[in-house]
Amino acid sequence: MDTIYLTDLKIDTVIGIFEWERRVKQSVSLDLEMSTDVARAARSDSIADALDYKAVAKAVIEFVENSSFQLVETLAERVAELIIQKFGVEHVRLRVNKRGAIRGARDVGVFIERSRTA
Repeated sequence: MDTIYLTDLKIDTVIGIFEWERRVKQSVSLDLEMSTDVARAARSDSIADALDYKAVAKAVIEFVENSSFQLVETLAERVAELIIQKFGVEHVRLRVNKRGAIRGARDVGVFIERSRTA
């Protein structure tokens, strides 16, 4: 498998467990690594044969902007499901970063890996 990646995709969303977090949008950053076979696209040089990372980004942005999860774990799980189901990737590795959530720490978040089931 080959990997298509997107790094530091910043999206504003409602995320968090505290009352004040439920009233404001906060910025999260996503890194995506999506396993797919790029050989066909490389041979044809056609976007029709490729994993369209712009389409993936647009779908993820729309989903995350309209979500309001309490946990970054839930957000990560749902984004991974979206990518696997909508774009048919075999495997996705996803990092969700909620920068500034912990005083004294630059980053906090979660890494998950999910695969398509047969």
